[in-house]
Amino acid sequence: MLTTHPFDDDKLREECGVFGIHGAESAAAVAALGLHALQHRGQEAAGITAFDGKDFHTHRAMGHVAGNFDRDDIIRQLAGASAIGHVRYSTTGETALRNVQPLFADLATGGFAVAHNGNISNAMALRKILVRRGSIFQSTSDTEVIIHLVATSNYRTLLDRFIDALKQVEGAYSLICLTAEGMIGCRDPLGIRPLVIGKLGDAYILASETVALDVVGAEFVRSVDPGELVIIRDGQLSSHRPFADRAARPCIFEYVYFSRPDSIVDGTSVYSVRKAIGAELARENPVDADLVIPVPDSGTPAAIGYAQESGIPFELGIIRSHYVGRTFIQPGDKVRHLGVKLKHNANRALIAGKRIVLIDDSIVRGTTSLKIVQMMRDAGAAEVHMRIASPPTSHSCFYGVDTPERAKLLAAQMTVGQMANFINADSLSFLTIDGLYRALGEARRADDCPQYCDACFTGDYPTTLTDFDENSLEDQFSLLAERVV
Repeated sequence: MLTTHPFDDDKLREECGVFGIHGAESAAAVAALGLHALQHRGQEAAGITAFDGKDFHTHRAMGHVAGNFDRDDIIRQLAGASAIGHVRYSTTGETALRNVQPLFADLATGGFAVAHNGNISNAMALRKILVRRGSIFQSTSDTEVIIHLVATSNYRTLLDRFIDALKQVEGAYSLICLTAEGMIGCRDPLGIRPLVIGKLGDAYILASETVALDVVGAEFVRSVDPGELVIIRDGQLSSHRPFADRAARPCIFEYVYFSRPDSIVDGTSVYSVRKAIGAELARENPVDADLVIPVPDSGTPAAIGYAQESGIPFELGIIRSHYVGRTFIQPGDKVRHLGVKLKHNANRALIAGKRIVLIDDSIVRGTTSLKIVQMMRDAGAAEVHMRIASPPTSHSCFYGVDTPERAKLLAAQMTVGQMANFINADSLSFLTIDGLYRALGEARRADDCPQYCDACFTGDYPTTLTDFDENSLEDQFSLLAERVV
């Protein structure tokens, strides 16, 4: 199975991506294209469920969209004018076909398929209650909890059952659901995870990012508002707001790393923000150097901004191979280390004798930074200064990002000076949290009511975390035991 990012062992995993289209000929083919544009959000598995007016059809598979949905026979099986799809990186549940989405169930109200981006932070507690009531789970995914809550609701209509289910969950979610009546999309009350609306002719589209609309030739209409639920049927879109208004807290890391740079998130260009982040980083953390070099590809826009603000030339000092997924050479540490150069290689003629500034988006465990700094030194760099285009990632995320436990986050265990020594850099600096907010057009972070979810940097979680309280550890361990492959 291929992965998108060369250093796949030291990045925050990109949650998931969702795409849905209603009212289009060959809807599954369009959905496959849309999922391809969202591949960066999840590379472990992909799935599509289509509805032909009578029956639901599903194909789910491990691996990338390409190779699974580029065959005519598969697309023909997914007949119908409506389809929803999902690309997955597992944040809860094992990496197995039974957890690949969309998940589907035949309910009393009819067929119900759901694709979910985010994480339900009280899923384990809800699951325990549902199992006691007699629910039989077929997966270890938190998303299945939503299906069981809908199935067991005492309300009459599917919409009321769905709203009843959502009012019982906490955490982050952007959901796209497919039923015989139409397509439903919703975003959690804080808007932590993104969801946008587009149109392709008379067909409506829901997607995680605007880049998916661009790829299929659709027109961007607007973002789904935090706490909003939209229903698409008979060519019409209706909006419902079942939750009390709350101050939105969209994920700030969408701008730092998760979203593609050519996407627009809540009206803001991701690429422009990343360049602004680089400029803020240069103002906050200047250094005398000869070259600004990005760690490809995630550090590139910030490196451009840093170079433009500092006046230090931007150069491609690290060349990335786009034809390598996971390193295929495994035996022995020495040979495994050599495999790193299949992914990234230093531009030695450029680097030798130069003082360089390396720009990357984040430091998680520190293993990538250690390898990159050593690569620069081996190529003859006179000095290596590391600049990170975000604050230190010091806390785990519980909202759909596969963050290592806090004990494995380098910034949670070391000071910045200690981190610099660990990665063997001449200096190391991070963007401040207020600098990140300034890059997004804010004067500073409003500590009493933050404008974004920045819990991975600050530990300020915007929701309760039922499953992660000390009192629920026993339940977590029992559920985790089920996930061992």
